[in-house]
Amino acid sequence: MKRVVFDSQRPLDFLMLGRIAIDFNPVDYFKPLDKSETFRKYLGGSPANIAVGMARLGKKVGFFARVSDDQFGKYVVDFFENEGIDTSRIRKCTNGEKLGLTFTEILSETQSSILMYREGVADLQLSPEDIDEDYVKSAKALLISGTALSASPSREAAFKAISFAEKHGTVVVFDIDYRPYTWKNRDEISVYYSMAASRADIVLGSRDEYDLTERLISQSKDDKETAKYWCERGAEIVLVKHGKSGSTAYTSDGGSYSVKPFPVKALKGFGGGDGYAAAFLYGLLEGMELIDCLEMGSAEAAMLVASHACSADMPDLAALEEFIARSKKEYGEMVVRG
Repeated sequence: MKRVVFDSQRPLDFLMLGRIAIDFNPVDYFKPLDKSETFRKYLGGSPANIAVGMARLGKKVGFFARVSDDQFGKYVVDFFENEGIDTSRIRKCTNGEKLGLTFTEILSETQSSILMYREGVADLQLSPEDIDEDYVKSAKALLISGTALSASPSREAAFKAISFAEKHGTVVVFDIDYRPYTWKNRDEISVYYSMAASRADIVLGSRDEYDLTERLISQSKDDKETAKYWCERGAEIVLVKHGKSGSTAYTSDGGSYSVKPFPVKALKGFGGGDGYAAAFLYGLLEGMELIDCLEMGSAEAAMLVASHACSADMPDLAALEEFIARSKKEYGEMVVRG
């Protein structure tokens, strides 16, 4: 397969842009949210979780974001700094905007839901003036979270960052990361998601997220057609996730590579996608074969759905490799060779 080329001379491995939030996960398991009384607080938000995941795997990570000018804003910045993530481009809001709050509901080992408070949130206040061209130039890759496209000025800031990435040869990753909050209508979602996907080198999403992205373009709902469409517009890798059915990466040279989920006793139904992205992108940066990147991603996703937290439970490389070796010894190969 044709490899995605990262500039090895750049000091930052990955630069994230998007949502930093606070997660509250219930400690009294398997109750509906209205009956849950005790919660644990974690740093949350998909790109924030991915940043922590990649940092724990040994990568140098930076972040474009806005946070609240309060104790929660201090909490997430301190968390990042303790993980070795560069916070020099994380700025405080000046008009009282607060971090988004996410209350999770763990009803059973297979059923979870999320309640988000996203009105007037800090992360969507990221502005074009916050985007530093030299910082984008210093990174091997830029990850744009789809939630950042849901409102202005964050939307314009994201596309400005993409423009600088294109100018300087920084690899662009678009993680569709759909959340129903903040968006005004489904047409708007498709317009902005498709604009970002058409400028990305790597696109990550579930089948449902691709259907939202393509609803004004195509109604095929076929993974191969999806991959062909975005590869024709410049993507080198299109990753389609199907949850318990596994995932497949399609490449611009016509290849496809699939992996099955690693068997685990799940605690919750969320967080796996962020672990998947962190380990998958780590593998690409390391120059691993694509099928091995998929295996890394699938393994870390399994570890995250089996744990209580997302960011706080991201594994380091030794733990991830040990989980893969132990699981393969017990269950056999998870990969399906392309």
